[in-house]
Amino acid sequence: MDNILELFRSGAGDNSLVFWLKELLAAVVIFTFYWVLSLVARYLLTRWAPRLTSFTRTDLDDRILRRVTPPTCLLVVLAGLYFAVKSLPLPEKAHVALSGAVFILNVIVVTNIAWRAIDELLVWYGTRLAERHGTGVDRQIIPPLEKLITIFLAGIALMVTLRHFNYDILSVVTALGIGSLAIGMAAKDTLANMISGFTLMVDRPFRIGDRVQLTSGQWGDVADIGLRTTKIKTVDNTLLIIPNSELCNTTIINMAFPDMRAKGKVSVGVGYGSDVGIVKRILTETALDFPDVLRDPAPEAFLVSFGESALNMALFFWVEDYGRVFATTDRINERIITRFREEGIEIPFPTRTVFLEKEQ
Repeated sequence: MDNILELFRSGAGDNSLVFWLKELLAAVVIFTFYWVLSLVARYLLTRWAPRLTSFTRTDLDDRILRRVTPPTCLLVVLAGLYFAVKSLPLPEKAHVALSGAVFILNVIVVTNIAWRAIDELLVWYGTRLAERHGTGVDRQIIPPLEKLITIFLAGIALMVTLRHFNYDILSVVTALGIGSLAIGMAAKDTLANMISGFTLMVDRPFRIGDRVQLTSGQWGDVADIGLRTTKIKTVDNTLLIIPNSELCNTTIINMAFPDMRAKGKVSVGVGYGSDVGIVKRILTETALDFPDVLRDPAPEAFLVSFGESALNMALFFWVEDYGRVFATTDRINERIITRFREEGIEIPFPTRTVFLEKEQ
């Protein structure tokens, strides 16, 4: 390549026009060489490389290869542009500006290649997590990792660029450290929420889709776990947005752990003249009439207290999915009213007997 360039440049003489034409021609030859090289690289990456990756057990390498092929070919072209610009006898300032701009483009493309490969790896890993631990896990772990890796790659690209232009990286890092300290002091609450978000993702006291109850009594399904906040959607379609630092320092009831089963309760009062044994039998039989109610553990009925006007009974039953508790409770209540009417069991109204003594 050097001999060919010297051949183009030889015999320029004192004619500046001829000299510049030969220099431009030499630069075009360099760029054309790398452009042809990019076509060869594209051919190898699209035709021959897939034959090698087909022998592996997963399609991860095939997907990475498809993602990185376009920017890799572009990188070869930009490398040719960089060397073509460097070969031109330009003024020092113009040379530094043009070659520096092309170098920055090369750094951007290299960073993009690295990001595409890592992104495919994260997508593949997220799919594996979802298969092993259920959907929603990948949504908790992968987005924060993507953000961290993006920041890391951007930092590496910035340091390489600064190093190329002979900037003192240590001074820049020191300045960034002082600036980060000031920002950290000003945004300590945000940082606390972000650290708490990582804690929630690692400890996993709840997952996306789990039904949780807060100490305030509010409850709902976890819609999203972010770096700063967690979103909980209540049954009345209200979205609670709670800072992660608050969730890490409070008691949370997770209805989905250790499994999806949930206990339902029906409270009913019967007259004092009722046979408690018959009432218990009717309550348990009524619960067993519904397929959503589990047979193991079996429904149980109890006399829980003596009220002012009724014997207070309670029926406890289990369902397979906590989302079915309210619907099942509604149907059991309707059936209990029907059975009590059929059996002649009274559900008394609240009454109070007042004795008035007449003064003599």
